[in-house]
Amino acid sequence: MKHPVDVYVGKRIRHRRWMNGTTQQQLAENVGIKFQQIQKYETGMNRVSASRLWDISNVLGVPVSFFFEGYDAQPAVETRISDMPGDILTDKEALELLRSYYAIPENQRRRLFDLARVLSEAA
Repeated sequence: MKHPVDVYVGKRIRHRRWMNGTTQQQLAENVGIKFQQIQKYETGMNRVSASRLWDISNVLGVPVSFFFEGYDAQPAVETRISDMPGDILTDKEALELLRSYYAIPENQRRRLFDLARVLSEAA
């Protein structure tokens, strides 16, 4: 049985890998494992060891804590937002939107965020 933390960490690995434009094969080669193992990590089928998570964080350019950020808040957010897919990080359109969003300079991104919030509240 999958542990919720393993599933969450796997989703965060997939999310960061996708945001970097890195394939499973590239990540696996840089970490020194097979891409099938990355697949198992990303689905939560296999638990990521501390040392392997350290290697993955170095390759993906984030601190280890990135993979746990927001875990405590996730259940509360999911219960409030019922019209969103259960696994937003598997939605290609959502990931494309995130990648595009983070390609925008920070000051413009903040303004876009404020606009999106106002529009969603008006809907």
